[in-house]
Amino acid sequence: MDFWKKFKPGFTILAPMEGVTDIAFRQVVAKAARPDIFYTEFTNVNSYTSEKGRHNALERFRIEESEQPIVPQIWGTKPEMFVETAVALKEMDFSAVDINMGCPDRHVVATGGGSGLIRNPELARQIIRATKTAGLPVSIKTRLGYTHVDEWKGWLSALLAEEPAALTVHLRTKKEMSKVGAHYELIPDIIALKNQISPGTVLIINGDIEKPSDAQKYIDMGVDGIMIGRGVFHNPFCFEKNPRDHSRGELIELMKCHLDLYEKYNLSPYDPLKRFFKIYINNFPGASEIRDQLMQTKTISEARQILESL
Repeated sequence: MDFWKKFKPGFTILAPMEGVTDIAFRQVVAKAARPDIFYTEFTNVNSYTSEKGRHNALERFRIEESEQPIVPQIWGTKPEMFVETAVALKEMDFSAVDINMGCPDRHVVATGGGSGLIRNPELARQIIRATKTAGLPVSIKTRLGYTHVDEWKGWLSALLAEEPAALTVHLRTKKEMSKVGAHYELIPDIIALKNQISPGTVLIINGDIEKPSDAQKYIDMGVDGIMIGRGVFHNPFCFEKNPRDHSRGELIELMKCHLDLYEKYNLSPYDPLKRFFKIYINNFPGASEIRDQLMQTKTISEARQILESL
């Protein structure tokens, strides 16, 4: 039960991102500069608890030992399905489980899951209580509110009343998506609220953080950890303890590694892989032309040929 207590203040996490942080990309980030903790992509408890969807769910829970420590993230609306899934995760030797209560995707929200739970705090609390019965430390990732920033106090109070092991707050509302800056001015008040209601809860912040040093002043205030999401697209080496400049060759070698892993794990189809190309082929002379060529490819072999020509 001490999973979250193992990490010193200032620890780092790669944010769970749908269609991004799969088993291949997590290992690419680990090769570049690993965070202290990984998360899986979020997985629907409805899928795991159904015969039809279980295979897909298990693929999302597939990890390599080298990725440890890693936390599986789950979402849904049925407390009993959270219990069944969390029990299975414990049997798979995961050491903790995270509940997604912040995803703003309209399809997820339409089911009442993700940030849809912000509108239903009683159900959210039932889900936390139910998941805890599986015996794993339960953490939550959420946003400040659904529509208005001033929802944060009531919503976070409801979650903290359940004394989660850890709470990650993306410092925007569901409505804001990523269209406005994160509300870092609220951090002192959020720390005070957490210390008042659930002082044992580990507090993590997320939103607009490009590198650990961006958030050091908040660690000094009392935040425990930081989570980086979109920042990894700007710099796959963002978790470096001692940041330095990286050459075109290093970025290309990292992309080759990604292609190899995508093939190794038999991930498909090919086109979703193209969303990663801008991570590696960027910020050097001729990058846009090379990226255009890569976007025209239809197979990993074709992409490799272009990289080898460089």
